[in-house]
Amino acid sequence: EVQLVESGGGLVQTGGSLRLSCAASGFRLDRLTIGWFRQAPGKGREGISCINTAAGNTYYVDGVKGRFTISADNAKNTVYLEMNSVKPEDTAIYFCAAGGPSGLSWRAEGAYHYWGQGTQVTVSS
Repeated sequence: EVQLVESGGGLVQTGGSLRLSCAASGFRLDRLTIGWFRQAPGKGREGISCINTAAGNTYYVDGVKGRFTISADNAKNTVYLEMNSVKPEDTAIYFCAAGGPSGLSWRAEGAYHYWGQGTQVTVSS
């Protein structure tokens, strides 16, 4: 059974840092692409980063580029999202997701088959 479990969310001040974890089970990280999405209050889910460990590729949306870093520990089957210089607009529920080749953009929800339950990140101003 494929499972994704996010952790590491919480309350952080503007300019601070936070590291989110996505622990995967039921598959190997190098078999699928792992994406991070977020959903702010009253808004739709937004893809912000993804990693494909087999290809060695990482992608970021412009709004987090240079501040967030995605990485993976294949031995722990865990993907991380290091969030630095956070802003109030980063406040959202953060989800990780896993998917195989689909022909869709990495930012598309439809590109992912499996989802975690989400972890809340709140940035205070």
